[in-house]
Amino acid sequence: MALPIREQVKYWGAALLVLFLMLWFLGSVILPFLVGGALAYFLDPVADRLERLGLSRIGATAVITLVALILVVLLVLAVIPTLVQQLTELVASAPEITRKMQAFLMERFPSLSDETSTIRQSLAQLGEAIQSKGASMAQGLISSVLGVISAAVFVLVVPVVTFYLLADWDRMVARIDGLLPRDHAPVVRQLAREIDAVLSAFVRGQLSVCVLLGLFYSVALMIAGLKFGLVVGAIAGAITFIPYVGSLVGGALAIGLALFQFWGDWVSIGIVAAIFAAGQFIEGNILTPKLVGGSVGLHPVWLLFALSAFGSLFGFAGMLVAVPLAAALGVLTRFAIAQYQESLLYKGVAGRQDGEGIP
Repeated sequence: MALPIREQVKYWGAALLVLFLMLWFLGSVILPFLVGGALAYFLDPVADRLERLGLSRIGATAVITLVALILVVLLVLAVIPTLVQQLTELVASAPEITRKMQAFLMERFPSLSDETSTIRQSLAQLGEAIQSKGASMAQGLISSVLGVISAAVFVLVVPVVTFYLLADWDRMVARIDGLLPRDHAPVVRQLAREIDAVLSAFVRGQLSVCVLLGLFYSVALMIAGLKFGLVVGAIAGAITFIPYVGSLVGGALAIGLALFQFWGDWVSIGIVAAIFAAGQFIEGNILTPKLVGGSVGLHPVWLLFALSAFGSLFGFAGMLVAVPLAAALGVLTRFAIAQYQESLLYKGVAGRQDGEGIP
């Protein structure tokens, strides 16, 4: 005999409360394990494909680990130093860029030459503010990426956690399936499959879009001669997963820098603008439809809300779990709506007696 609904809600509510408390108090501690779990989930299809080619699970995990290690070494040696250098130079160039903008405005708007002008005073302070705030932002960004707790913990713990989770992924899934309540196991399995489909389409697909689009922007902007092309492309690609924000921020930053670097050379400025226009066309018509799909069930507004809410409450760890929880809540909400439309609360007694279905 199944437990009453009230008792089930009590137990599942307690489990959800424990999850939120863990994120609240242990967010920084469990962060490497969340990252390792996310990487293992992302790489599990690759391991499954290698198994179908004849490798054992441990062998497939070892091959993936070796390839990932090579890629990380190449990034550390070839890309990251240049990226950090360009980011530092961009912050240091902020006062000069602001002075050029001030001179440009004063040349076309002589009224700004008045020293008491509020606009002129604001422009004079803008460069110093950007430099001071930008330096702290750059330092905070680098330190948070390379070591949210510490660089050593991330370098050591995340790969180890990823390796063991990836090697034991199928056994863990089977073990969890064996612990499901027998009365609800079929429904839970179906909901889990739907959540996995949403996450597979969105997380794996969107991460691939971010990487490909970041590479396109970085290479194209550097070929176009934009001074800080690599860092602009990396920023635009990294935040592409936030709907509309990546294209707006990256495009505004690239075109703004191009205006100062190539002022008067409208062909070069047009090339930079065309690169972002081409990137948006490629993303909207090729990458996102092919890699993400149009029916993953994560509305942009819902995704923005989940990232903002969980990020503000639980920090970086909250942002990591925001997308999976948003996907799970979306699937559960659709399931609850379907159950409601099949219930007497929706159909009413008359609809039940007359055999009326939902339209």
